[in-house]
Amino acid sequence: MQRACSKSCGWQPGARAFWAVLCGLALLIVAPAPLRAGPPERAPDRTLAGTLTARDHQHYRSIPFIVPRGTDALVVTFEHDGRAQKTVIDLGLEDANGLRGTSGGDKSSFMLSASAATPSYLAGPIIAGRWQLRLAIPNIRVGVTTHWQARLWFLKAGEATEVGPAMVDRGPGWYRGDLHLHTAHSDGTCLSQSGKRVPCPLFKTLETAAARALDFVALTDHNTISQQSALQEAQPWFDRLLLIPGREITTFFGHFNIFGVTAPIDFRITPRGPASFNAIADRVHALGGIISANHPALPSGEICMGCGWTMPAADLSRLDAVEVVNGGSVLIQGGVEGAFSGVPFWTKLLTAHGPRTAIGGSDNHDAGDSADLAGTIGRPTTVVYATGLSQRAVLDGIRAGRVFIDMAGTPGSMIDLSVSSGTARAAMGGRIKMRPNAPLTAMVTAKAVAGSTLELLADDVVIERRAVDEKATLSFTLKSRPDFRVIRAVVRGPDGKIALLSNAVLIDP
Repeated sequence: MQRACSKSCGWQPGARAFWAVLCGLALLIVAPAPLRAGPPERAPDRTLAGTLTARDHQHYRSIPFIVPRGTDALVVTFEHDGRAQKTVIDLGLEDANGLRGTSGGDKSSFMLSASAATPSYLAGPIIAGRWQLRLAIPNIRVGVTTHWQARLWFLKAGEATEVGPAMVDRGPGWYRGDLHLHTAHSDGTCLSQSGKRVPCPLFKTLETAAARALDFVALTDHNTISQQSALQEAQPWFDRLLLIPGREITTFFGHFNIFGVTAPIDFRITPRGPASFNAIADRVHALGGIISANHPALPSGEICMGCGWTMPAADLSRLDAVEVVNGGSVLIQGGVEGAFSGVPFWTKLLTAHGPRTAIGGSDNHDAGDSADLAGTIGRPTTVVYATGLSQRAVLDGIRAGRVFIDMAGTPGSMIDLSVSSGTARAAMGGRIKMRPNAPLTAMVTAKAVAGSTLELLADDVVIERRAVDEKATLSFTLKSRPDFRVIRAVVRGPDGKIALLSNAVLIDP
């Protein structure tokens, strides 16, 4: 629209006023806002600059540059000073094999990587060698000199950049999300307009998540990265819902989610390779992501192929989190507790390897077509205390373990735990060492429906039980020389089932 209006508004004799009004209204109503590619805070690796004059009117210019070896992603920002004089510059990009995209004048920045790209551009390998920034100049007035500048970042493995407009960010606080969702990019299905069950478009899942007031989601389709470009396209519209890149690595010996990574991952784990859990975990961590074991207590077999956790030669210390509550498992056994609960796997991991974060995920496959039961989007909800609504902040919050799981996904519900000994204090996800002659004190803040009950557990044994009348902060004095290692809390609803589940504090004697 901007390109057409630039021509029409300037070159329609006898109709200038009409075209000026028409183009002005069109640009006001439908011109897309520039996308911000969220370039790194560091200085660019290369800056290109130049000038344009009337001699460049309706011409194309190609600006060569070299992409160095080892580049995983390319970020470009572009600006010029001719907008007030109606200069229009359209952008495009070529690699050695040809065109990688054109975005007209509507995008002032864009990103490309092997698995994702800003809309208008093609995802694919970032090939080392000669590339070209292509400029098309549909309009520049006589007598105008326009200065332009392009800044380029050649991102290496592990350099994360968040692409898209700034999120609506409330600052530090509790953020609610679903960390296990499937779409048409794997085995997600939903009902079509005519009522047929079809592969479910990604946007349907996001619409349901937004309608349920979630703050973040991770799309974790099986072993694929095809959803990443779709997330790039969707994020500007869902500016209240953070879209975290994820993937469920599905193997013969167990499933695990990776978050915050878009690079291809070889998932073919067998006892003799070519891939292994340990190597995948190391790769994910090198790229700045985190890794979580999914539904580890499910059985494996024809009913759920590879679902149980029997990973060969796995170093479980490489896990950052465990999906202790899975929506499908809860639906099957009628609650958190039962043979398919991931809690025992998690608590055993805590005592063997130190703090690891308990998370939940709906494992939804139908974009919310199901009734409002466990396994629908946001049930359960993983609630993370984060410094803000950004991928980095949410992943850091999960790593820190200041996280609880809300089975019903009820806004405002919460459970928070800390343990102190003398002047030392540890929040959920932390650990604390006993101070001489100083007893342990556990503080629990819970908000739940009236008639709920708070239970404090030490090594999975209930040591305290108190009523919770909607909201309460409760203090518990524990042994001065405890013989337990793990302190955690749950809230049971009036029906006696677990409604809220905290993370743990480890006690070091």
